[in-house]
Amino acid sequence: MTKSSESPSQRTRLKRGHERGDYKKQTIHDILKAMPLCHVSYILDGAPVVTPTFQWREGDHVYWHGSSASRMIRKSTDADVCMAVTILDGMVMARSAFHHSVNYRSVMLFGKASVVDDPEIAAKRLEGMIESLYPGRWDMLRPMTDKELKATTVLSMPVDEASAKIRTGQPIDDDEDYELPIWAGVVPVQLSVGAPIDDPRNLEGVTTPPHATGFKIG
Repeated sequence: MTKSSESPSQRTRLKRGHERGDYKKQTIHDILKAMPLCHVSYILDGAPVVTPTFQWREGDHVYWHGSSASRMIRKSTDADVCMAVTILDGMVMARSAFHHSVNYRSVMLFGKASVVDDPEIAAKRLEGMIESLYPGRWDMLRPMTDKELKATTVLSMPVDEASAKIRTGQPIDDDEDYELPIWAGVVPVQLSVGAPIDDPRNLEGVTTPPHATGFKIG
């Protein structure tokens, strides 16, 4: 029986640092939106395998894709998987090595991976991936070919067994350590998005679209 994000399952309930846990759907959705890069873990031939890929959410499902020729993708169909998304926000330096930490936002999801079999729906989901990253770009592109669609497998998993874990703020030292003459604090970390670099083979007169100049992540 699955649980809603508001009611954690045994797998998603935080045991350590439980005060940093957040099971609200909005929190989970916000982190998924802020960081498309995820890591998906499978069991392949009895051994754990983790692969990085892009994820995107539509409604109550999260999606990712891979090559139809991938043995890992084929083996993951109807199998239990775990997806993790993490955003690093800062390096936390304390007055002891033990209390050094990081500020972060993370989500962990559990569920069964399902293949989107219907080609029309799969194409629509791939459109959703592009639009989630670069709003307005899909309609600018040449149409996807049947060969490209056939070469791509879209997988989905319901976002109903998930938890977020978040750390913010300064280091938490032992009381007596605050008397030590040691610098402590936070070094903020953020992804930096640079100015777009034109492909030298762009046709003359082709301008940079707003979804490139205004791209944000994290």
